Amino acid sequence: MPGESFRFIHAADFHLETPLGDLDSLPPHLRELMAEAPRKAAAAVFEAALVDNIDFLVLSGDLLAPQAAGPHGMALLLDYFDKLHAKKKPVFWTAGIADDPAKWPDAVPLPPNVTLFPKNRAVSIPVERAGRTICNVIGRSTDGRSVLHVPSYRTDPTDEYTVAVGYGSADANALAEGRFDYWALGGDHNREEIDGGAEGAAIYCGSPQGRSLEESGAHGYSVVDVDADRTTRVHSIETDVFRYCRVKLNAADINAVGGIRNVMGERIVRLHHEHGGRNLLIGWDISVSNDDSLLSIGDSDELLSWVRREYGHGSPSAWTCQLKVRPPRNYPKSWTDEDTILGDFLRAADKHRKLDGRDLNLAPFTEETSAITSTTATLLAEVSSSARADLLDEATLLGVELLRGGKPNLVQKT
Repeated sequence: MPGESFRFIHAADFHLETPLGDLDSLPPHLRELMAEAPRKAAAAVFEAALVDNIDFLVLSGDLLAPQAAGPHGMALLLDYFDKLHAKKKPVFWTAGIADDPAKWPDAVPLPPNVTLFPKNRAVSIPVERAGRTICNVIGRSTDGRSVLHVPSYRTDPTDEYTVAVGYGSADANALAEGRFDYWALGGDHNREEIDGGAEGAAIYCGSPQGRSLEESGAHGYSVVDVDADRTTRVHSIETDVFRYCRVKLNAADINAVGGIRNVMGERIVRLHHEHGGRNLLIGWDISVSNDDSLLSIGDSDELLSWVRREYGHGSPSAWTCQLKVRPPRNYPKSWTDEDTILGDFLRAADKHRKLDGRDLNLAPFTEETSAITSTTATLLAEVSSSARADLLDEATLLGVELLRGGKPNLVQKT
């Protein structure tokens, strides 16, 4: 027998207590907007849930840590919960690690339309519209496990469409054992669909606002449409105010457009177009040529200052939060064979590289100044084996640039 069509929103991982990350400083002109970005993204979810054609809201954990988010964060949730209550819209909340129900203050009761699922068992609740059940929602707050415990969701079979709300990692096989129509999952800040995890869909909807370069790309929530034949359609809605982007460049990219600054400018224009004119937080990963040419980008700090100054103050902004230059492993043989300081330097660097930097000893350099603390001296002197190669490559590139005159933005060919 056909059921009723309905629509709901699935959101998770607001983390209202956590600011934007991967920032070495807060640019003054973006400070207020950055501070408000997580709240604005979360507010966009609630504003969408207040629309008349949304039947209920599902929240899959880690909305906020009450003590860390403080009254400001809690007030946002409570205000919107009250607005949803006034419109008779149910809210189903499975708590994660950050929003453990035990951390919610007893003196701050939740409105009656909000179901905060318990930690010790799964609870199934029918959702009604005009006196008729349109679906069931079953959920359980996490008991602290990082893995979702699907067996605890077992309930008596029902003919109603069932939405399961859970927090924690799970694969398709584990989720499929629940035999639910839709898994509303939380705990992963990046959106992911688990193929085969449910009859309709199994979705980690991700956080409404990314917080780091590890969370690059679009962020938002899901609108789920279920028709009378139980066909499920999921629509991803973007809410992020700032979007983290990773950009990799190599010598071929830079040579093609005539210099590092040209290619960075072109990529920023393209990113603004691709991401709908949002404010961008960019991490650049630049690989210097390792064949018979050497790309000299100059002082990376100066390049960072330039790209921030040139593109970080517009509207929308493209702020560079990270710029990493990966040095080459091989330099032109003619440079190494030179009877010059540069040649001596490259031969010494090559010797250290063949030994994987095992003979590097920075201790004598720490003794040349009294300004270095004992802790800093220890860190400099005891370079870990995993960091030696990177340290040697970066030091070699710096030395080459200085000995060749530090000319920025040139491709040197032999």
